[in-house]
Amino acid sequence: MSLRIYNTLSRNKETFIPVDENQVGIYVCGPTVYGDSHIGHAKSYVSFDIVVRHLRYLGYSVLYIQNITDVGHLTDDADEGEDKIEAEARKRKLQPMAVVEHYTRSYFEDMDRLNILRPDISPRATGHIIEQIEIIKILIESGYAYEANGSVYFSIEKFKEYGKLSGRSIDEMIAGARVESKSEKRHPADFALWKKAEPGHIMKWPSPWSVGYPGWHIECSAMSMKYLGEHFDIHGGGIENQFPHHECEIAQSEAATGKSFAKYWMHNNMVTVNGQKMGKSLGNFVTLKDAFEQYHPLVIRFFILQSHYRSPLDFSNEALSGAKKGYDRLVNTVMILRQRIDLNQDGETVPIDITGYKEKMIEAMNDDFNAPQTIAYLFDLSREMNHYLNDGKQYSAASLKEVDELYREFGDTVLGIIPESLETTSSANGTIDADLIQLLIDVRQEARKQKQFALSDLIRDRLKELGILLEDTREGTNWKRIT
Repeated sequence: MSLRIYNTLSRNKETFIPVDENQVGIYVCGPTVYGDSHIGHAKSYVSFDIVVRHLRYLGYSVLYIQNITDVGHLTDDADEGEDKIEAEARKRKLQPMAVVEHYTRSYFEDMDRLNILRPDISPRATGHIIEQIEIIKILIESGYAYEANGSVYFSIEKFKEYGKLSGRSIDEMIAGARVESKSEKRHPADFALWKKAEPGHIMKWPSPWSVGYPGWHIECSAMSMKYLGEHFDIHGGGIENQFPHHECEIAQSEAATGKSFAKYWMHNNMVTVNGQKMGKSLGNFVTLKDAFEQYHPLVIRFFILQSHYRSPLDFSNEALSGAKKGYDRLVNTVMILRQRIDLNQDGETVPIDITGYKEKMIEAMNDDFNAPQTIAYLFDLSREMNHYLNDGKQYSAASLKEVDELYREFGDTVLGIIPESLETTSSANGTIDADLIQLLIDVRQEARKQKQFALSDLIRDRLKELGILLEDTREGTNWKRIT
């Protein structure tokens, strides 16, 4: 089965055919860095992380661009309000760029802990003001934009396909547009490409029209086309950005170049809390740093991937606790499997249909990156593997390695949930939790009953290396942490 992607633009799953054979360019709207990242950010960037990972697994050479929005994103997500970064800077009595630096570092720290691959390029909007001005010049010259009192607006009536991504009509846009008593716009739904800075505005640059700053939408057009060209493969982002942000990107980009902008549009769905969107403006968000205090980052990643990227994800402590239990079961199987491999034993070939599992996992990922189904197959594999690990027979290390390769390919390379080192992934504070320790003790006891003393000793010795001392008594095995 060829890779198929749900294209928001066509509202259908389409066979993926890259613009340039084996080269794939992907642009994903990055964070506006004025606060700590929350679970909603994790949903988006974990989702696109597996897109990039699977494309590379399939053999594509991927250039992944994810921007940093450090200017121009106003508080109403359109053309009104205060710049979000300036507002935060004023509140904290800091320079805007100090806010940007702090939260950019914070963002990447959180993404690293979630095992999200770094983008190949992370361009900043403030580093591409010249490119934005040049696009605006072209739009004015071609009649798609107009200047009004030092600001520049895009005329949606001039771009006849405006609304093709979101499916909204101009009448709907008029109804939803903010009514301004002294609007400079020719049409209520026209959007800003450049805004003249008001007195006291800190983040501003000279332009042919005024000293001001760019609109939020033009930034992504400039950065994506600079690094990926005027027509590229995939543009992604959260579903909340479909309108107006991505709709405006299409209009201004295609009006400026005369070419189709992105070939495939992908949108991840949102995180909800009791059915309501999670967000900073709603006051119901949970920062990743707070979540990491309770749950290991890979448990949060696993929780996110149990839901398809196009499906909403309802957040609760109960759901995360359930995800943790499932994740620990999965990881425990892999840990025991690798302990058996380390024994370098001879024996039978473990009777698992490795080729069949691999084909099913590839097919699931090729079906619009179906991570939940791929995880389900990993659990099927684990249930079968547990049977053979506990049946009292001896299996060859070579055949066990073939099974482990499936976990490495799909659990690590593609999904990023089963890393090479598993010892410290079961709790938020980096230590093995009590439930997993007891599970390993139970497995060790079973190994001793089966006279698999080498495995029993290996579990004891590995736990000691990790700071867990086992003490065998007549009543059973006790354990304690050691430094």
